[in-house]
Amino acid sequence: MGAVTYPKPEVVEFVNQHFIPVQVRYDAQPEAADFNITWTPTMVVLDETGKEHHRNVGFQSPEEFIPFLMVGQAKTHFDLNNFDPAISLLEKVIKEYPKSAAAPEAAFHLGVSRYKATHNAAPLKEAFEFLKANYPGSEWHKRAQPYSLL
Repeated sequence: MGAVTYPKPEVVEFVNQHFIPVQVRYDAQPEAADFNITWTPTMVVLDETGKEHHRNVGFQSPEEFIPFLMVGQAKTHFDLNNFDPAISLLEKVIKEYPKSAAAPEAAFHLGVSRYKATHNAAPLKEAFEFLKANYPGSEWHKRAQPYSLL
């Protein structure tokens, strides 16, 4: 990723604007053990306290890396009960990166975030319907299937 993804200007700009990047070798101790890094590349999105909220193992192209990070940001907001920024980020992933691997996950978490923000179950079923129509073979469509019963 150091030769392809990280040097891209759009990646540099996004990371510098939203994250504090830290690169840890897979054999660096105690960090590799603390964050369960056993293969490279492993990307871990942490909050300011060091709590993990999102992870990926394996190469990501520049086109996939930014939406991955956006979902990580959204999941961090969600876990901290900040639903409005989570919803905004997830909507942006779906709108701006609909063909990315992160988009189905964003759609799933968007439904869950909208539910948590409103305590109305309708967004869960809407998420299932959206995933069924747009990402029918995805893992996230399968995870949302119970919402079809709402």
